[in-house]
Amino acid sequence: MASEDVVGKTSATIANLAEEANKIATEGVAVKAPSRHALLSIAKSLVAGGVAGGVSRTAVAPLERLKILLQVQNPHAIKYNGTIQGLKYIYRTEGFRGLFKGNGTNCARIVPNSAVKFFSYEEASKGILWLYRQQPGNEDAELTPLLRLGAGACAGIIAMSATYPMDLVRGRLTVQTDKSPSQYRGIAHALRTVLREEGPRALYKGWLPSVIGVVPYVGLNFAVYESLKDWLVKSRPFGLVEDTELSVTTKLACGAAAGTVGQTVAYPLDVIRRRMQMVGWKDAASVVTADGKSSLEYTGMVDAFRKTVRHEGFGALYKGLVPNSVKVVPSIAIAFVSYEVVKDLLGVEMRISD
Repeated sequence: MASEDVVGKTSATIANLAEEANKIATEGVAVKAPSRHALLSIAKSLVAGGVAGGVSRTAVAPLERLKILLQVQNPHAIKYNGTIQGLKYIYRTEGFRGLFKGNGTNCARIVPNSAVKFFSYEEASKGILWLYRQQPGNEDAELTPLLRLGAGACAGIIAMSATYPMDLVRGRLTVQTDKSPSQYRGIAHALRTVLREEGPRALYKGWLPSVIGVVPYVGLNFAVYESLKDWLVKSRPFGLVEDTELSVTTKLACGAAAGTVGQTVAYPLDVIRRRMQMVGWKDAASVVTADGKSSLEYTGMVDAFRKTVRHEGFGALYKGLVPNSVKVVPSIAIAFVSYEVVKDLLGVEMRISD
């Protein structure tokens, strides 16, 4: 009975928020031109988010590449058996540069993705909180973990959709090896080749599982990180907080916890997304097609799930989880802390320039 009440109240709240948003849209609201301060604030948020994404991804680039190789490798010709063995194999066969293959494309994707994601989260948080406060009795309400989850989900969907073609190209550049029949020579060449050989729709292969996965992943990242910070500031356990400020180490720990929760929940969808992105690539790398045995074709997300589990077992949905966990924990932590540090630095500079 209690659970039914909670569901009922939640549904009612969502319905009220939707009705309020629709009323605003239909009645119209006077829109003021953004001030110089507002534009500077937007630019600061975008730059800080972009820097955070670039720094965090470059720091864990070798683990990112190994994760993708593990996710898509042909089960009939296993080359990568674990984190240490996989990294050693890449270094031995491709050299030091092989560990960072695809990182340029990854940064070209993640910098705008991260910039849009952090900015969208801030704006979505403000909008959702404003709508929530329009409900009777909520005039002084603050962001709750559930509202943060919704704002994070919105931010993730917007950022993912805006930069998805770059993600597809990055995955293919990362997977290809020196033995691939045909080489993508870079981001622009890969984009042109996919468009010419597979058509525009190919740039969004795997988009659906990506969006479904990004909702809990990004949503939980923001919700856990921000809620943990709030809890630590208010409760001050173990003397971790001084003067309402968290140390960089404590913020890193909050980011690590957020990354662990988010990636564990969403990881199977990430595996399916990568596999769908490889479908239609006639010159797939030897890691995807080997010994004359081609990789499976998928007609959609559900079909990809079904075939993966049928042919490789349920554990295949978590291929690459270990290097991904080793990667995600520091990556998310570094991203959150870098964002806050860069934003504070830019904030100081902007106030001085004013």
